[in-house]
Amino acid sequence: MKLINLLTLAFTLLALIFTNITANSNDYLSVVEEVPELKGGLEGIYKNIQYPAEAVKAKTQGKVYVMIFVNEKGDVDDVKLIKGIGSGCDEAAIKAIKKAKFKPGKAKGKVVKAKVAMAIEFKI
Repeated sequence: MKLINLLTLAFTLLALIFTNITANSNDYLSVVEEVPELKGGLEGIYKNIQYPAEAVKAKTQGKVYVMIFVNEKGDVDDVKLIKGIGSGCDEAAIKAIKKAKFKPGKAKGKVVKAKVAMAIEFKI
């Protein structure tokens, strides 16, 4: 019973952290039956990323973690950086994600605004 309470507390804290990323995040659900699905897969985002020259010069590699806010039409309303790697990679990832299209998320059978976390890997 105590383990269930600890897990509930952990998930509640995570939800609060993600909810506070943006002032309007209350409009976006973080738990849905159908998570927003990226049309064209990750390849669609990667083809829109130009590896920043600064990152190539600095040999910057790693993952950029973002929270994506997807509306009922599947458009990206906003992208917030959770954890970046710098050297222009964070900005390149956000720019590419803003061009992406999603199949909207669903809750209780209805299309809803939803937020989804994603990692974009930069590798030379």
